[in-house]
Amino acid sequence: MARRSEDLRPPLVSAPDLPPHLEPAAPKRGADLQASRIELTGDADLSHSTLEQCVLTGSAGALELRGATLMDVDLQNVQATTLAARDANLRRVRITGGRIGTLDLTDARIHELELQGVRIDYLTLAGAKAVDVLVEHCQITTLDLPGSTLTRMAFEGTRCDELGPRGMRAEHVDLRGLDALAFLDVSSLRGTTLTMAQVEQLAPVFAASAGISVRD
Repeated sequence: MARRSEDLRPPLVSAPDLPPHLEPAAPKRGADLQASRIELTGDADLSHSTLEQCVLTGSAGALELRGATLMDVDLQNVQATTLAARDANLRRVRITGGRIGTLDLTDARIHELELQGVRIDYLTLAGAKAVDVLVEHCQITTLDLPGSTLTRMAFEGTRCDELGPRGMRAEHVDLRGLDALAFLDVSSLRGTTLTMAQVEQLAPVFAASAGISVRD
């Protein structure tokens, strides 16, 4: 039987393609790095850099990746107060472990992003265009998605205090594996998939948004 176009499609993600040997390199604004291992200490500025087949580890107060291009990049147990990748291009990027205060992906263009076991206080994809995103076993305080365009995004075993989808455009976005305490602006959840339990939890909010008064 032919697959219906409205059937939910999972994200297609693959691990970064990394070489067996990586050369140590220091972070530098506008750098062009390939097959490098970058150890972060203190603040690190890689704005407008190109990173290909690289691994980033260590701790940073602020990790600046504004306007950078990352292809086949693995961030392993990174500790950062701020990781700012505004207007960046990400392809086959994986962030595993660690803790990030603010992960700013505003206006980023993303193809294949995987977050595994990361603790994030504030994650924003405002205005981002993202295709194939998988979020697994993460703890996120606030997930902010205003004006984002998301295609084939899924959550597994992830907890979130607050989800803000205002103005989001979603296609094949699977929220069943996201345990969120609060959904803001439920009218922007069009194009997502929820469990029956999630829908029951949101029923009062759906009713209020539709102007329905619910009384026993």
